[in-house]
Amino acid sequence: MEQLKIPQATAKRLPLYYRFLKNLHSSGKQRVSSAELSEAVKVDSATIRRDFSYFGALGKKGYGYNVNYLLSFFRKTLDQDEVTKVALIGVGNLGTAFLNYNFIKNNNTKIEMGFDVDEDKVGKQVGDVPIYHMDQLEEVLKGDITVAILTVPATAAQQITDRLIKRGIKGILNFTPARINVPDKVRLHHIDLAVELQSLVYFLKNYPTE
Repeated sequence: MEQLKIPQATAKRLPLYYRFLKNLHSSGKQRVSSAELSEAVKVDSATIRRDFSYFGALGKKGYGYNVNYLLSFFRKTLDQDEVTKVALIGVGNLGTAFLNYNFIKNNNTKIEMGFDVDEDKVGKQVGDVPIYHMDQLEEVLKGDITVAILTVPATAAQQITDRLIKRGIKGILNFTPARINVPDKVRLHHIDLAVELQSLVYFLKNYPTE
């Protein structure tokens, strides 16, 4: 995707398309139109056609898209055959939920280890994932783990982020309200659940659906 230089908005929609195509394939469907895709993933047809156009001729006018071909194409594009190992930092309520879920519907992503300061959690397993003490981070965080999920108190977020980057982490999914700083070589995505909820409520009140 880096080589193709596709827009970030398109890149974010690709996993959504891939998940729906997997469901279509499982149901035995051989082809799908952009209108059917649009209805399923709630993205307008023109946007879907534009997204797909970045990758060349993926479909034929009047025929639609071949499900098996699209599935194979997006599996390769999204590196679905390569497992991405993830470290979870902070085994509180949200962190525990992540560990128990552990992306069971996404075979290419797996939380390998968790870190916390709670002695009652250290040395145990949550969802078959071993939990280590934060003091052990530099010792046990493996070089093949390049992504981290951050679910720690906001006051600790920056300090822990700096330690993760020194250990070779390239991507961080930040669930804390802290706005942490990272160098340009590191990809950082903020997910503030409180802000998202406030935004939802605002739109419900000010832009009511018919």
